[in-house]
Amino acid sequence: MDLLDQAISSSGAAAYVGYASSADPDMRYLTRFQTTDPVIYLKRPGERGLMVVSQMEYARAAAESAFAPVTRAEAGLFTHWTSPSDRWNATAMAIAGLAGGDVLVPASFPISLARSLEAHCRVLVDEDTVRRRRAVKVPAEVDEIRAVQQANEAAMAAAVGLVRAAEVRDGLLVAGDEPLTAERVRAECHRTLLAHGCRAADTIVACGEQAAQPHQRGTGPLEACQPIVIDIFPQDELTGYFADMTRTVVKGEPPGEVLEMFEAARDAKALAVGRIRAGVEGAEVHQAVIELFAERGYPSDATGFTHNLGHGVGLEVHELPTLGPGGGPLETGNVVTVEPGLYLPGVGGVRIEDMGLVTADGFENLTRFPEELRV
Repeated sequence: MDLLDQAISSSGAAAYVGYASSADPDMRYLTRFQTTDPVIYLKRPGERGLMVVSQMEYARAAAESAFAPVTRAEAGLFTHWTSPSDRWNATAMAIAGLAGGDVLVPASFPISLARSLEAHCRVLVDEDTVRRRRAVKVPAEVDEIRAVQQANEAAMAAAVGLVRAAEVRDGLLVAGDEPLTAERVRAECHRTLLAHGCRAADTIVACGEQAAQPHQRGTGPLEACQPIVIDIFPQDELTGYFADMTRTVVKGEPPGEVLEMFEAARDAKALAVGRIRAGVEGAEVHQAVIELFAERGYPSDATGFTHNLGHGVGLEVHELPTLGPGGGPLETGNVVTVEPGLYLPGVGGVRIEDMGLVTADGFENLTRFPEELRV
């Protein structure tokens, strides 16, 4: 039985109901429809489900979504919607009529709509059934993620190319007659991604001391002989799927401490990749990396290795499963990152991140970009 059907049946509800736009990854996954306006998704056990859309979106939804849509008028939404203040009650009455009983809703369900629904049926909250279902990718989804990763590698090549081509003057990287800045490298990444039909936000280009903070976005001129962490996580504008990759590069001769950190992170990634396969717990892989870093003299608390080893990637850049202290068994079809990093104030930071598919036998790496430190 489908995971969602199981959740509906075990809760005692008559149907599962979602209300959101496609910005919500669960709704995007369930409907396979992209829309800026919220739609109603309703599924009863054993049935395909239905989606309620505006008349304006009906033809497009019929051509693009996972199933035949229903207009708001057909769903009875306008029967009791005579003024703007009737919105939630009218929507609740339409849902109650379609469900025919109690409803199971996601934790992100609008509270105003839930309160209106409670006048007609019980509203039960589901925690993460759809998120757990999304964590196991079918081959078509893996292909979508693979395509985004190809765009990601083109963007990384553009970023690293700028650093490689820069001259060194007075300890700074210079391109033309201007200092090469984090902002300029980030903009080049984003231009490349747009040319490949992808978009990105909050791309990290962090140099030197800034790189000692794992999610420091990075600003200002880039320095020679200092680690530059470049972390790009684009989303395909059409499919909604993400990819994720990080590389650390140095223009010039890296300090000895940075070279040792890079070697430790590289070895940790290789160790983790070698341990990943279906059935292995994410916590186990994470702990193996902690132990390797401890052997090299790096802590795993406020400094050193300060974050989870990895995470799932799909319609969200961070989703299930987790490669961290709470990570459970990995499953065939999971797409996960492996991103060991070390962060030392006064020295800088190093992170190397690949993304790959969990299989019955191991880890199919979807990342092909080289992991060289010196450029």
